[in-house]
Amino acid sequence: MNLLWTSEALVSAMEGRPLGPLPAGVSGISIDTRTLLPGDAFFAIKGEAMDGHDFATAAMKAGAGLLVVAEAKLPALGRLTSPMIVVPDVLEALEKLGMAARARSDARVVAVTGSVGKTSTKEALRCGLSAVGKVHASPMSFNNHWGVPLTLARMPADCDYAVFEIGMNHENEIRPLVKMVRPHVAIVTSIAPAHLGHFSSLDDIARAKAEIFEGVEPGGAALVNRDDPRFKLLDQLAREAGVENVWGYGENANAKVRLTNFVLHASHSILTANVGGQEVAAKIGAPGRHIVQNALAVLGAAQLVGADVTRAALALADLVPERGRGRRHTLRHPEGTFILIDESYNANPASMQAAMALLEATPVAPGSRRIAVLGDMLELGEHSARLHTALAELITETSTDLVFLAGPEMKALAEILPSDFHAEHRATGDELKPVLMQAIRPGDVVMVKSSKSIGFSKLVDALLERFPDAAGNTMQN
Repeated sequence: MNLLWTSEALVSAMEGRPLGPLPAGVSGISIDTRTLLPGDAFFAIKGEAMDGHDFATAAMKAGAGLLVVAEAKLPALGRLTSPMIVVPDVLEALEKLGMAARARSDARVVAVTGSVGKTSTKEALRCGLSAVGKVHASPMSFNNHWGVPLTLARMPADCDYAVFEIGMNHENEIRPLVKMVRPHVAIVTSIAPAHLGHFSSLDDIARAKAEIFEGVEPGGAALVNRDDPRFKLLDQLAREAGVENVWGYGENANAKVRLTNFVLHASHSILTANVGGQEVAAKIGAPGRHIVQNALAVLGAAQLVGADVTRAALALADLVPERGRGRRHTLRHPEGTFILIDESYNANPASMQAAMALLEATPVAPGSRRIAVLGDMLELGEHSARLHTALAELITETSTDLVFLAGPEMKALAEILPSDFHAEHRATGDELKPVLMQAIRPGDVVMVKSSKSIGFSKLVDALLERFPDAAGNTMQN
């Protein structure tokens, strides 16, 4: 077994108390018995809804090498005789282990935040940098107060590059996380009205995102979307945080990583860019104008961490969209095939625009239709009605033929769409499902988009269950 941590190192890093004969070490870190692998250390974190201590027995049955538990919970664990490391607070112990992982690593570290595109950029960085070294990045969108330290704690000592996604819903959430990560490069993808219900303005969102600059290592760099209207504010905030090397990326003539040409295709894109004076060409395996923008961030980050930019660019041809973030399926209909674009992971006005552009760019045969299946955008506060009705202009300016809507916020959009535009609204995704199932015809392109908690991923799952994959695999490249 390859050890991620020796037990001695775990005890030392977490300042814990060993209980029982500990194994030589552990091969991984887990907080979820459903995904725990034999040999992992199970951290019994107490969350808002569940307490990991309630799953201690299940963790041992799943093959956990040891348990990390809170001192106060020992009596409740009864006669459990498994190897343990006892700590005052399990989440704090995970944070300490994450910081120890960062301290022992010589990896070049990149951290990503922004209103949209964080996970897609993180995955593109993983793809590109994997061509030039060993990369560590979370396979999931682990970007919060437990996800970031968990990703840190899982970082192998010998990786060459590490990529971290850092998110927030409120101010002062990024600050403590980035000080654990201590990136050499901090990326801000964009500022958009996501979580606007928790902020008074987009400038305030920018200030909260700019907390990422406070953790940048001395001599490190900031990489910021030069096309974003708040670039100047972010540039100023980066320099105030002590980051002297600020690069912009985008189409702007002053961008250090400047897009010089691009061609969008239904399943991929081609771009050329000037990266710090070097001309670079790339094929991007995932489609969409927003993915091109993410790729520029990858090229800039590769340059800033000293990687071979040309090799990283070539590797982006292997990039495939994640589930819920643009993944495509060609599905069999009784009378032919149709395309499903899964954008069900999240939604805000900016990502809605990108998703609608993706739908618009996907060709359809004569007589076939583009269908948008849209659910509520959440956390928009008092701006919600205005931002939902504003989607009417976006929709009617495209070649979208049908719109299926669900959720209380989308009702306002349904009421404002032109009377001659085919739109259906239902209260929930479950109520919408039979309407959508009946409407699909061969040759159609169906795009599903909503905020995650609306549950439109269930609509995607229902479509995948009802209509078999046409190519015998799970996605279309």
